[in-house]
Amino acid sequence: MTARSSFLFTTIAAVSFVTIAATSSVVLAQQGLVAACAPDIQAQCAGHTAEGRRACIKTRFKDFSLTCQLALVKTRAVGKACQADVKKICAGITPGGGRIETCMKDHFADMSDACKAIISQAGGGKS
Repeated sequence: MTARSSFLFTTIAAVSFVTIAATSSVVLAQQGLVAACAPDIQAQCAGHTAEGRRACIKTRFKDFSLTCQLALVKTRAVGKACQADVKKICAGITPGGGRIETCMKDHFADMSDACKAIISQAGGGKS
């Protein structure tokens, strides 16, 4: 990977993460994201409040492991592709504790084709 392509990937991924942090819609792969990123966040951003942690993750994104970076990018892609479906199908569900993810799994057949496709690509879909 050239320096330019590495820089572009890091920039795109960082922008994607910022959008995730600013969006309170779907975070389908929440548990996978936490598992992939908890050590990085603890090492790089320990002691920050929630808002401070978001800013820290944004600025230190390139220092995170590739596993965490990929999890953040996948989570953003799912959130973007499935946001309308979640608002429609899981409208009465309070976010947190994996409730949105459970709703999406329970209603996977009702999700749009775009949402299903991105979930499958991210490794979280049903076949």
